[in-house]
Amino acid sequence: MADPAAIREALQTLYDRGEPITIYADGTGTPRLARIHAMDATEAVFTLRLDGEAALPEGPCTFVTRLDSARFQFELSAAWTPLPGHATLVPAPFPQSCLVLNRRASRRLETPVAGNYTASFVMFGTPYEMLLYDVAAGGIGMRCAPRDAPGLHIGRRLQRVRLELNDTVVICDLEVRLSRRFRSFLLGEQVQIGCRFVGLSEQMQALVDRAITKMAQGRR
Repeated sequence: MADPAAIREALQTLYDRGEPITIYADGTGTPRLARIHAMDATEAVFTLRLDGEAALPEGPCTFVTRLDSARFQFELSAAWTPLPGHATLVPAPFPQSCLVLNRRASRRLETPVAGNYTASFVMFGTPYEMLLYDVAAGGIGMRCAPRDAPGLHIGRRLQRVRLELNDTVVICDLEVRLSRRFRSFLLGEQVQIGCRFVGLSEQMQALVDRAITKMAQGRR
């Protein structure tokens, strides 16, 4: 998306709906949560309301959110100077272009309530085990509490991940492609982490496809 009018309309929709936006400073580090606080009626400028008092570091940031059923993403670079007397209100220019991802390369199935669907891996020497919320031929989705999410930013590679797809075990490498916060009625604040398979062998791909077929048959 590169049309200025379409970009303004998209940002206005995010503002009107109060949609959360996840910000990644320089594409790495701990993600920050924000919302659009105000839209300038004449200039190509909007104001962010940051969650928390810490300022954004100067330089490039990646902004990721949801617009209807699509992932909406753009990049900006600025000094990120807050409004005087308002540490959490930060003006930002409109992006020149945005990335809208609204098509999946393969069908995704939500994991059943019954059964064992987990991802286990080691990151920075610390073992993790996360619940899966969906599985596709091209990747998986995980969820976790915010305290377990630092380091799982977009672009992070996870090696030798053990996926338990009920009665099927798959060993694979993953790349994080999506990270956003949401609130669960039962679990409270959670982080959704979408990953794609990297260099999946034919044998492991066959196991994933078989597990997806079983999940689909169980829904009939």
